Amino acid sequence: MTREPIWVLDACVLYPTVLREILIGCAARGLYEPAWSPRIAEEWVRTAGRQGGPGDAALARGQTARLAARFARTRMEHDPADEAALWLPDPADIHVLATARAAGAEGIVTMNLRDFPRRELAPLGLVAVHPDPFLLGLLASRPEAVEGVVRDVHAEAERLSGATLPLRDLLKRARLPRLGRALTR
Repeated sequence: MTREPIWVLDACVLYPTVLREILIGCAARGLYEPAWSPRIAEEWVRTAGRQGGPGDAALARGQTARLAARFARTRMEHDPADEAALWLPDPADIHVLATARAAGAEGIVTMNLRDFPRRELAPLGLVAVHPDPFLLGLLASRPEAVEGVVRDVHAEAERLSGATLPLRDLLKRARLPRLGRALTR
């Protein structure tokens, strides 16, 4: 039995709810295996608290526990000493790179591509990819699965908001404009 490729999800793709739900929905359908470290999860919780207040932080903490139970390799530990040999423009992101190496990941899904330059990742056999092209790649290989995930997330967003939300606008706000165009042609 072959395993799905492992991708580390940076904290910046875990906090926006619609984006996270699409990424996790694709993982739940077996399109890839997500991974992150306790430190990445804690960054998610802190960001949720800063941007949405204590209620969002509490929800994020609950989500991290729920997702850790749902995915066997979600929480990836690495030896802090593994970070010493690594370099990135922002030293605060080295732990994400160390997590990707420890997980045996294909790469890192992040909004912050500048923080993960190709010249630093390529020798390690890793890539950094923005979630929009990442999801477009999944759409190209498994369109029914990705369309189903997006349809479910869209329906839940409309249910929670109590309003009709155009799909393309919802995906644009989630920083997935190319996926929105691809799904609404």
